Amino acid sequence: MIFCKLCCMSDDSIQIDHIRAQWAKARPDLDTAPMGLIGRLGRITRVLSREMEATFARHGLNQASFDLLATLRRAAPPHALTAGQLMDNMMITSGTVTNRINRLEVKGLVERRSDKEDARRAIVGLTEAGFALIDRVIEDHVATQHRLTALLTTEEFAALDASLAGYLAKLDGREAG
Repeated sequence: MIFCKLCCMSDDSIQIDHIRAQWAKARPDLDTAPMGLIGRLGRITRVLSREMEATFARHGLNQASFDLLATLRRAAPPHALTAGQLMDNMMITSGTVTNRINRLEVKGLVERRSDKEDARRAIVGLTEAGFALIDRVIEDHVATQHRLTALLTTEEFAALDASLAGYLAKLDGREAG
């Protein structure tokens, strides 16, 4: 099923090439090579995201709830962080983190505890149910990622990973400067 969805990307690739050909006729003065690369990266991102969302949905989660539970699970025992630490780790706003916490708290997957060092702060931690759920979901998530990347040879995987890591570092460096 995944292979079929990914191999259908060749249709998207053909469409991207068709669009570039149209631009070459309409505006031969423009170099649209980046349009092809960025279009393909965007399509790949959408396909991969859809597959991972399907994995999360099988467990009653979405990307946002998975992200918060996974962030807490990666934290050192007792798998609890302040809202500020969650914001920093997840790179989201305070309103967004509060909304996610509230939703997961209603489901019994996280709980707020008072901070022993500062009574004005709350610590958000995994409940037993939340801990058990995220451990199941992360196994399924990693299996999904393996399934999606198994379409690449070991050499293709390594080359693509290195190329994208280098490209991302350059983009990040440009943003910082």
